[in-house]
Amino acid sequence: MITFYQAIMRPAWTALEQRRGADVWRRSQRRYASTVLGPRFEEIVRQWSVRFAEPDTLGGLVAEASAATLTDPASRTSHEVDLVALGEPPLGDGPRPLLAIGEVKWGRQLGTADLERLERIRALLVRRPGFDTTDTRLLLASGQGFADGLAEAASARPDVVLLDPARLYGD
Repeated sequence: MITFYQAIMRPAWTALEQRRGADVWRRSQRRYASTVLGPRFEEIVRQWSVRFAEPDTLGGLVAEASAATLTDPASRTSHEVDLVALGEPPLGDGPRPLLAIGEVKWGRQLGTADLERLERIRALLVRRPGFDTTDTRLLLASGQGFADGLAEAASARPDVVLLDPARLYGD
């Protein structure tokens, strides 16, 4: 993970030595959000899914959560997934439950396009061996909230979980 020093301080050291801190902060806010706040929010959501999410929320107890990159050989593309929540391995042989995949953004609202992207990724995972994707939930977490269309779609679907800071810290 990139530190505050690496993201903000080092590139602006000369201006900071010249006591232009306010100017440095104005120029650095976007970089700070993308290199510090965004990755930290992703990690908070992953930890929440393991430590605090109710089993009903994600369809079971989350044993481990991480980020992942999924390749699609058919279209020769890759998809970054901010949250991959796995359940406990089954006794004996068998596929491991993939409880949820998620999109996590600190600095922007999420909308129906983000939900559709997760649906496409879940469809790719259904064809992959090793995971039970029967009940995989789609989790969308945003520090800025959700577009009206996404909130409406999620309210009608038990497989979609919306997570904002109020729910993250309140539930």
